[in-house]
Amino acid sequence: MRHRRITLAAVAAVAALTMSACGSDDASTDAGTTSAAPAATASEAAPSSDMASPSATASTAGTIVDVAAGNPDFTTLVAAVKAAGLAETLSGTGPFTVFAPTNEAFAALPAGLVDKLLLPANKDALTKILTYHVVPAEVMAADVKAGDVATVEGSNITIATTGGVTVNDAKVTATDVDASNGVIHVIDKVLVPASVDVSKL
Repeated sequence: MRHRRITLAAVAAVAALTMSACGSDDASTDAGTTSAAPAATASEAAPSSDMASPSATASTAGTIVDVAAGNPDFTTLVAAVKAAGLAETLSGTGPFTVFAPTNEAFAALPAGLVDKLLLPANKDALTKILTYHVVPAEVMAADVKAGDVATVEGSNITIATTGGVTVNDAKVTATDVDASNGVIHVIDKVLVPASVDVSKL
């Protein structure tokens, strides 16, 4: 009888664990579905439909660096962030708004410039360029207003909203790519602050 009671207790414990695991799986599925919903909204809100919004791969569980690293359109940006030693900073608490240039935006720079920027000798210039794309606050597309905005680099970028949103002379092509420590808006050009003379690199 004692043996039978122990066996029944063991079966009950296994059943409880199985039910708990199933509940955990359901919760994970629900959480995943919830985090994907804002991404669809971001895609619909994009100022331009010429390029597919990378928000489809965004996840609120990941930092800005995680989200960028998970998208094939940002491989050059991620390489630059790592070369500048900014991965840890942009993975911090934030919040940040990053105007993220795509691979095509980097490719449009003068020939050989990206390779030069990735060299250790040009780390300071690269850091200034990258932080010029970062605003130390979370600004969603619906809250964007025209005017000058201070960046982490120290100087201002100019936002315009007539005929679509632009940042300096770069066009915003996708908005509200969500991250756990801020938001990414995609732009089609690399912004270079006045503090950097790329012709001298």
